[in-house]
Amino acid sequence: MKKLIFIAFMALGTIGMQAQQGFQIGANLALPVGDASDFSSFSIGLDARYMWNVADSFDAGVAGGFTNAFGKEFDVPGFGTVEAEDIQFLPLAAAGRFHASDQFRVGADIGYAVGINDGNDGGFYYRPHIAYGLSDKVELNLSYTGVSLDGGSWDTLGLGVLFGL
Repeated sequence: MKKLIFIAFMALGTIGMQAQQGFQIGANLALPVGDASDFSSFSIGLDARYMWNVADSFDAGVAGGFTNAFGKEFDVPGFGTVEAEDIQFLPLAAAGRFHASDQFRVGADIGYAVGINDGNDGGFYYRPHIAYGLSDKVELNLSYTGVSLDGGSWDTLGLGVLFGL
């Protein structure tokens, strides 16, 4: 399944690159919510996406990146301090953005987050966004990220910035 999603992502990425439009890179900081907050204190991520305009107020494309959630330290009586492992994902997704105005955009990324660290199989990935364009090349965004895992989910609330190239 991971190979099939990766191949589809690469195919969509190739189509987008031929269009020569809308490549953006950026970074985000996120706080874990729900089950994720039991094991992690915060996460940092790198984002990349390639978008092209498909209608007057709608863009579609592909998105990817890397996320590292830093494990918390726990005091275990009789054993001392134990640190939870970092959790890492490589999300690969289709992306869509609706331009509500010249500055505001709403949208979502939907795909698969490949688990990078040992014991992390990854899962279905979704990331709704609200974005504000500071200029033609700079965007601030607020997002909720969810990764459906066997027996649970990994969820964060993040703030990020993207730069157009």
